[in-house]
Amino acid sequence: MGLATYPTTIPASLRSYNDCDNLLGTTLCARFLLITFRLLFRTCNNQKFVIFQTNLEDSFLADLEDLSVNDNENLDEDNDDAEHMEEDVNGDLADIEALNYDDLDSVLKLQKSQRFTDIMKKVEDALEKGSDMSNQGMVLEDDPEYQLIMECNTLSVDIENEIVIIYNFIRDKYRLKFPELESLVHNPIDYARVVKKIGNEVDLTVVDLEGLLPSAIIMVISVTASTTSGKPLPEDVLQKTIEACDRALTLDESNKKVLDFVESRMGYIAPNLSAIVGSVVAAKLMGAAGGLSSLAKMLACNVQLLCDKKKAIGSQFRVGYIEQTEVFQTAPPALKMRACRLLSAKSTLAARVDSIRGDPSGSQGRTYREDIRKQIFY
Repeated sequence: MGLATYPTTIPASLRSYNDCDNLLGTTLCARFLLITFRLLFRTCNNQKFVIFQTNLEDSFLADLEDLSVNDNENLDEDNDDAEHMEEDVNGDLADIEALNYDDLDSVLKLQKSQRFTDIMKKVEDALEKGSDMSNQGMVLEDDPEYQLIMECNTLSVDIENEIVIIYNFIRDKYRLKFPELESLVHNPIDYARVVKKIGNEVDLTVVDLEGLLPSAIIMVISVTASTTSGKPLPEDVLQKTIEACDRALTLDESNKKVLDFVESRMGYIAPNLSAIVGSVVAAKLMGAAGGLSSLAKMLACNVQLLCDKKKAIGSQFRVGYIEQTEVFQTAPPALKMRACRLLSAKSTLAARVDSIRGDPSGSQGRTYREDIRKQIFY
C-alpha cells in the first residue's frame, strides 16, 4: 500500500504556536513537536517521511529564528528607551549636583523671573477686587480667572520646589550647630522659623519658640539642645543661613496668597470637583491634567496618579495629589487604596459635570462625596 503524501510546510494549526507572545513558551512547544515527530519518523524508513521530517525541522527552526530576531529587536528598542530615560534622570541629578549651594542666587531663579512677578500682581489684584461673576456665560477655557488659576497651580508647584531647595541649604549649614534639629522638625517652613529664632544661641531656655511648634516638641528640642554636639556657626555662615530662612518664609507667604486665590475661585470654576477633593487639590489635579476638560476625559486609574513629575522620579507605585484629600487622610490604612480608587472615579465624574457647568451649586459633588464616605467609613 502506498503511503499518503504529506505537506512539506507547517499546517495552520501548528503555525498558531508562532503567535505566542512568550518566546520561552513558543520554544518549548516547538521543541516538543520536534521530539514527537522524530520519535514517530524513526520507526519508518520511507524516504517521503525523511523529506517531510527535514522540511518540517527546517521550517520550525526558521520560525524560531524569526521569533528570536523579533524579540531581540524589541529588546533593543526597550533598552534604547530605558537608556534615554536613564540619561534624562542622570542629567537632572547631574544638574542638581552641579549647583553651587553656597550662592543661593545662582540656584533660585523663580523670585527674580518676570513670570513670578506678573502672576503675583494678578493674584493680589484679584484678591482685592473679589470674584468677577460677569463671566458666567463664557466658555470655561476662555475665562480669564480660569487661565489665572492654571498659572497659579504651576507657580505653586514651582514655589514648593524652591522652598525644598532652600530647606536643604539651611539644613546643610545649620547641621553644624544643631544636627538633631532636622529629625525633630520635619516641615521645611517650621524648620526655617525655628532656625531663624534660635540662631547661634546655646541656651534654648531663653529662646521663645511658643507659637511656632507644639509644646511637646519645644520641650524635646530644649532637652536635646542641652546635649547636642554642635558648635556655634561662623558669623558669615550664620548670616547666609538667616537670609535663606527669610527667603523661604517670603516664598511661603507668596504661596499662601496663590492658594487663597485658588481656593476662593475654585467654588466657581469647579464646584463639584472641589466638593469632593477640596479646592487646592482640585486645582492641582486640573493643572497636572492640563485643564478641566482634559481631566474630564481621563480614566479614573490615571487620575489617581496625577502628581508633580519631579517628585515622582524613581517611585514604582504612587498615589498623587489624591492622597492630600481629607477623605484619604482619614481613611483606615486597610481602606486607603479603596478610598483612592473611589476618589479618582468620582473626581472624573465631577470634572465632567463641571466642564459643561452642569451643576454650579456643587450639590452633585457633595452627593458623590457622601457616597464615598458611606463606602469607606460606614
